[in-house]
Amino acid sequence: MSEEVVLITGASSGIGRACARLLHGAGYRVRGASRGRQAAGQEREPFETIQMDVDSDASVVAGVGLVLEREGRIDALINCAGYALAGPAEETSIAEVRAQLETNFFGSLRTANAVLPHMRERRRGRIINMGSIAGLVAVPFHAFYSASKFALEGWTEALRSEVRAHGIHVSLIEPGDYRTGFSDNRRFAAGSKQSKAYGEVMNRAVEVMYRSEQAAPPPDEIARLALRILRARSPGLRYFCGPWLQRITPPLRWLLPASLYEWSIRAYYKM
Repeated sequence: MSEEVVLITGASSGIGRACARLLHGAGYRVRGASRGRQAAGQEREPFETIQMDVDSDASVVAGVGLVLEREGRIDALINCAGYALAGPAEETSIAEVRAQLETNFFGSLRTANAVLPHMRERRRGRIINMGSIAGLVAVPFHAFYSASKFALEGWTEALRSEVRAHGIHVSLIEPGDYRTGFSDNRRFAAGSKQSKAYGEVMNRAVEVMYRSEQAAPPPDEIARLALRILRARSPGLRYFCGPWLQRITPPLRWLLPASLYEWSIRAYYKM
């Protein structure tokens, strides 16, 4: 595997870092992309890091170009860059929604489009997009995080069919809760915690999420799943991982009566 070059976005923390470290240890030539430069005194990563902002067309083109210049190839892309925006849907500004979609959806789209011409020319490549169970089951007070992941679902499914004839395989990993920096990096819509209409119930729901995330295992399982997908001869479209209760929630949406399903979501989040 030492000849395979893997570009991973969001590699400075969380799932992206876990994937980068595991794949590096497995012999892949990992290039971990993140928005900021490594801070002085910060633990040095075992894999090579590059600065790339997935919100910027120019930065992504430059980052992908740098990897191709140095390595001559990109065999796989793993899109992990993203964050969660919390807040009442009604009280989240259009600017905040655009920023959420810019990183979580357009960032993955932008990076994939930058590597696809190279992969098509070589008639081989792998793309793994980091989705979420929240891309199949809408999470209250995370409406636009869910929207970004729902968008990722639809685009990935269509893209997979379009590029298959060019020897490129596209897959989704849909994690539930894992213990990463995700909770601490959650952003809130401006003024949402002081919302008179929604603040109290939103705080209860987010507290449920926070406790679940903090009690969850580290993201090593996701990294192992990414490795398995890269090694698979013909990888599938969707791969679920996470706590069993979260993994069974998407199929329950179609098996249960709608009213019972909606009640269960509200009950789980103490709404």
